[in-house]
Amino acid sequence: MTLPSDTTLTREGLPPARAGRVLVVACGALAREIVAIRDANGLHHLDLACLPAILHNHPERIAPAVRDMVARHRASYERIFVAYGDCGTGGQLARTCDELGVEMLEGPHCYSFFEGNAAFAARDEATAFYLTDFLVRQFDAFVIRPLGLDRHPQLREVYFGNYEKLVYQAQTDDPALTGKARHCAERLGLAFERRFTGYGDLEDALARQAAKEGSRRD
Repeated sequence: MTLPSDTTLTREGLPPARAGRVLVVACGALAREIVAIRDANGLHHLDLACLPAILHNHPERIAPAVRDMVARHRASYERIFVAYGDCGTGGQLARTCDELGVEMLEGPHCYSFFEGNAAFAARDEATAFYLTDFLVRQFDAFVIRPLGLDRHPQLREVYFGNYEKLVYQAQTDDPALTGKARHCAERLGLAFERRFTGYGDLEDALARQAAKEGSRRD
């Protein structure tokens, strides 16, 4: 998403289009969902800047990338919110956000906050493999090819032999995506379960950010 490029500054030192605005620094895997939440709820003072979703293949790179993004845009926004869970960083991202003085999403990963952190934590699903709308759309790019299953399909049992089912956490009611998710389960030799989550705690977190900005203006 293109950010505003105003050059005239207000007394607070912010471009007029960005005064009172909030920047959401997010994983690219959440871009479609964040835009949908923003537009459906009229949260028009939220801007979005995304980092590549493929960073999840190298979680040690997420915190430094977020730090760089915050540093790049901090002077132009009233507030910055980081739309990531821990995402395999082992607490590094939370420590980075604390150091920067910015808030981030609660939860270990998107599967948790889409379902709702409390509900997800209450489940015992060690043998479940999860997909979201994004991962269903990008199944080959983010699952099949990175694991080498396109070249060595015999590795399927190595990677997925201990799983029993594929859980599709659906953010939207899309029969085509559900059909594709079912096919993903068949390719991995897993039972299939569709679980409609909607946007879960992500929507609540963005609403809280909007409410904070509204209260500040009042």
